[in-house]
Amino acid sequence: MRILLIGANGLLGRDLVEDWTGDDVILATSLDADIRDIQQVRRLVAREHPDWIVLTAGYTDVDGSERNPDLAFAVNRDGTKNVSLIARELGVKLCFLSTDYVFDGAANRPYEPGDAPHPLNVYGASKAAGERAVQEEAGRWLIIRTSWLFGAARVSFPEKILQAADSLPELKVVADQIGSPTYTKDLVAAIRELVRSDAHGILNITNSGTCSWFEFAKETLHQAGRSTPIFPISSDQADRLAARPAYSVLSPDALASYGIALRSWQEALQAYLVDLRQKGKVR
Repeated sequence: MRILLIGANGLLGRDLVEDWTGDDVILATSLDADIRDIQQVRRLVAREHPDWIVLTAGYTDVDGSERNPDLAFAVNRDGTKNVSLIARELGVKLCFLSTDYVFDGAANRPYEPGDAPHPLNVYGASKAAGERAVQEEAGRWLIIRTSWLFGAARVSFPEKILQAADSLPELKVVADQIGSPTYTKDLVAAIRELVRSDAHGILNITNSGTCSWFEFAKETLHQAGRSTPIFPISSDQADRLAARPAYSVLSPDALASYGIALRSWQEALQAYLVDLRQKGKVR
């Protein structure tokens, strides 16, 4: 099977490149095609003749999206629409990576795939618009919602915490946002299995268990053997430009129907720290 990976240089894309074995994976970055230009997308897909496109490319700066909404929508909505149109035109299946931030966090139970998006911020709105473009324009499609990604291929939240612990006398981390951390390598394995199973529709993929950013940071310090004091703060105290959902846990129930269940985020964090050390990124 031929897989065209658009977004090969991103946090998830790099692990997809490294860990997707057994299929012919074609790598594409913005140098190969700017997804905002439908002609560039058409030339890329027509040249490579993939069975599936896995679209991980996107504008992912949550606070930056508030400052640059036109850019966020140009990439996450319009670029996704272009890829969707070309996928249908050339008879290619499309897997699109989305986010828990399409929800407002007002739920009192984990979000199901069929729950209607209601984003709080520009980034979430642009990804929700991308989801609609996939559903309206692509032929055979799979939307994967995930959350709180971390991986060693690029700097992510746990690595930032460890860097801060090495340079600051104490840390303050938001404790009133609840979600499920997701290790990129575990996500890659699930995506690969779903694509090979010809899955379709909307599915949620996260590591099991939930926590706050504060609990995530505290566990990172504990597993890494750091003793830097850490204190909880509120979202208001963090003073971030974009609003974040207070609760964005995604239900794994639909994913279980494919026989896929991810390990706990704590176990995944342990594997991540091993990978981080092997790459020489932390002591």
